[in-house]
Amino acid sequence: MKQGPRYHIKPRRRREGKTDYRKRLKLLKSGNIRMVVRKSNKNTQVQFVGYKEEGDDVLISANSKELVNKYNWKYSTSTIPAAYLTGLLAGKRARDKGIEECVLDIGRNIPVKGSKVFATLKGAIDAGVKCPLNEEKIPDEERLTGKHLDEKITPAVSDIKNKIIGGK
Repeated sequence: MKQGPRYHIKPRRRREGKTDYRKRLKLLKSGNIRMVVRKSNKNTQVQFVGYKEEGDDVLISANSKELVNKYNWKYSTSTIPAAYLTGLLAGKRARDKGIEECVLDIGRNIPVKGSKVFATLKGAIDAGVKCPLNEEKIPDEERLTGKHLDEKITPAVSDIKNKIIGGK
């Protein structure tokens, strides 16, 4: 094991590859509410988080599992349409709570054009939340509605979108 006065152990979350502290500090210094998007193999989770000195304060939360439980979504929750609808759901809840602006926090995810992270952001923007965005990164409309997967998904996406926006 290394020793000496010049040896420095990095924080645990940095060693585990979970947190990029430089990026986190920039986001916190902006003073805006962060839209934290985390994806797993099965689900997408969205949280609107405010900074407090004692610890982050989760204001709004939405998970793609809610599409199955509340909106009768019959397809996979790990797809781009499911990520878009999850972002739309979180954005609607944020608007109802009075959140008008946010900054996207993708964590350690790589910002790939057309990814689920940007589909989620597009959903929040469609719900009425303002967030800085490069339009080139958003997936095509066909991918958001699920035409690339199956023609049967498109009506389900528009139906759930109307339920979320309509408040039913």
